[in-house]
Amino acid sequence: MKKWMLLVLVSCLLIIAGCGADQNTKKDSLVYKKGVMVTTKYGKVKGYKDKNESVLVWKGVPYAKAPVKDLRWKKPESPAKYEGTMDATKDKEVFIQTTQDGVTGNEESLNMNIYRPDTSEKKLPVMVYIHGGNNQGGSATEIGGEAFVKDLNTIFISVDYRLGALGFNPLPALNTGDKLEDSGNYALLDMAKSLDWVKENIEAFGGDPDNITFTGFSAGGRDVMASLTSPIFKDKYQKAIAFSGGMTVTDPDDSVKVFAKAIAPLVVEDGVKATEDEAYTWLQEDKKEVRDYLYGLSAERLSKLMGNASIRMSAFPHLYTDGAVIPKDGFDTKDYNNNVPLIMLSGTSEFSFFAMGDPYFAESIASGDILKDPEKLAEFQFAKQYGSDFYSLFNTELSAEKMSQNYDAPIYNTKMPFGTNLKTTTDMSLVGAYHGVFIPFLDSNNQTYLSTITESYQLPGAEDLQEQFRAYLKNFLHGGDPNGENLTKWTSWSNNNPSSLILDANDNQAQIEMKKETDTNQAIIKRIEADASISDAAKNQIVHQVLNGRWFSDDLDTYYSNPSLWPN
Repeated sequence: MKKWMLLVLVSCLLIIAGCGADQNTKKDSLVYKKGVMVTTKYGKVKGYKDKNESVLVWKGVPYAKAPVKDLRWKKPESPAKYEGTMDATKDKEVFIQTTQDGVTGNEESLNMNIYRPDTSEKKLPVMVYIHGGNNQGGSATEIGGEAFVKDLNTIFISVDYRLGALGFNPLPALNTGDKLEDSGNYALLDMAKSLDWVKENIEAFGGDPDNITFTGFSAGGRDVMASLTSPIFKDKYQKAIAFSGGMTVTDPDDSVKVFAKAIAPLVVEDGVKATEDEAYTWLQEDKKEVRDYLYGLSAERLSKLMGNASIRMSAFPHLYTDGAVIPKDGFDTKDYNNNVPLIMLSGTSEFSFFAMGDPYFAESIASGDILKDPEKLAEFQFAKQYGSDFYSLFNTELSAEKMSQNYDAPIYNTKMPFGTNLKTTTDMSLVGAYHGVFIPFLDSNNQTYLSTITESYQLPGAEDLQEQFRAYLKNFLHGGDPNGENLTKWTSWSNNNPSSLILDANDNQAQIEMKKETDTNQAIIKRIEADASISDAAKNQIVHQVLNGRWFSDDLDTYYSNPSLWPN
C-alpha cells in the first residue's frame, strides 16, 4: 500500500474513533450514577440528600433562559451552559407575583425542582407537575417530592413558569410574526419547554425520557387539559393527570379588550394618554409605540394587574384559542394532539375554598363569627354545596363527556369526598373535601392551602386511603393503568359507563368504590330552586354574586339571567 493511502486510512480510523469517543462521552454524561452530582446537557448540577437520607433533591434547575428584557413575551430559549458546578441545594425565588403581603419574586424564575429515590435504579417513570394559583401566583414548591417519590418509585419534577400578564398576554402590539409568540400563551410555551428539557436530560437523573406523565393541580390541571389539544405538546409526554382541572379556554379577541382595560390606568398614570378611554383604544393597536411602552413597564406593575380573578376567567382571561398553541375550537376540536391515558380528579367540596375568600363570606370567615351565626353558616353551606356540585362535575364528568367522541385513550375519573364522613375530628367539618384535598396524601408537609387541617389526615382511615391512593398513582405512572393487586377495580369512563372511582375513608379505614355519575347542571339548578335552608333573598344574592361568573357556571348564569325563570 502506498504511503499516502496508508496515511489517509489511518486518519479516517482516527476520526471514526474520535467520533465514537465523543458519542460515548456524550452518552456517559447522561448516565445516572447514584449521588447528588449530576452532569446534564448544560453542565454539572449538585443537589442534596433530604433529611431522612432516602431522597435526592435538586432545587432551582433552569430549563430556559430568564425571560427578561427582549425575551419577556417571546418563546423560551434554552438555558446557557453552567460555568463550573451549579448549586442546586436551595429554593430559587418564585416567579414575580402579587400576594396578600405585596409583590414578591422576580421575572427570571423559569426553574424546576427535581426529586428521586436515593437508589441506583434507572429508567424510572417521571412525573412533571404544574402548580396551581390561577396562572397568576403559586410556585414549584407547592408540592415537594420528599414524602412520596420513594413510595411511587418515580422521579417528581415541579415547574415554575411565567405568571399573570407576563405569562398570558393577547395584545396585538406584542406580535412578532411567529405564530407561537403571537398566541399570547407564553406560560404554555414555558411548560412545553420544560418537557423538552426533561426529555433531553432526565436520563442523567435516572429517569426514562419515554415515560413522562404531565400533571397539574387547579390552574396547572387546566393547563394540562389544554395541552391535550395542543400541537406543541405532541409526543412530549405519555400520560396525564389533571387534579381539579377542567376545560377552560377563552377567545383571544375578547381577551384583548380585558387586558387593554386593565392596563389603561397605567398609561394615564404615565402621562402617555389623557384618559382611560384613549388608552384603552391605543393599547389595542398593533403599533411599535405600544409595544415599546409594554416592554418598558416594570414586572412589578404588571404583576398587580387583574389580581381579583380567583376562578373567574372573565377577570383574567388566559388559555387563548389562538389556533397555533390551542385550536381555535378549543376542547370542541375533533383532533386531540395528545391521546394519552388520563386521570381526572376532583374533591367533592372544592368550592368551599373559594366561598371562604368571596367578599360575601370573607369577613365572617376571618373573624370566626360564621360558626356563631347559624344563618350565615347556613348560607355558607348552601354556597359550598351547590358551587362544589357544579365544580366537581366540571372537573370530571363534563370534561370526559365532551372528550369522549374524539379522544382515543382511556380516561379515569375519580372523586375524593374525604373529610365529609369523619366522626372523631372536626378540622374539616366546615370545608369538607376542599380544593387540594388530595395534596396531603402526597406531601404530608404541605401547608399551601389549608394548614389548619392536620388531625383528620392522621386518622387510621386517612393513612389507609393514602396508601391505596399512592398505589393507584404508582401503577398509572409506571404503566398507564392505575389498577393493581388488592385495589378496587377502576374502570375507565365511557358514555356507556359514566363512572368515577370514589376515594373516601371513615375514621378507621379507606372506603373505595366505583360509582355511576348521574348528576347534571340542570339537576343541580333544580336542587337550588327547591332548597329552603336559607331565605329567598340570600339565595338570590348568593346565586348572583358568589356562584355566578365561575368557570363552571355557564348553565347557572344562563338560567338565572332570565328573571322569568327565577322561582317565586
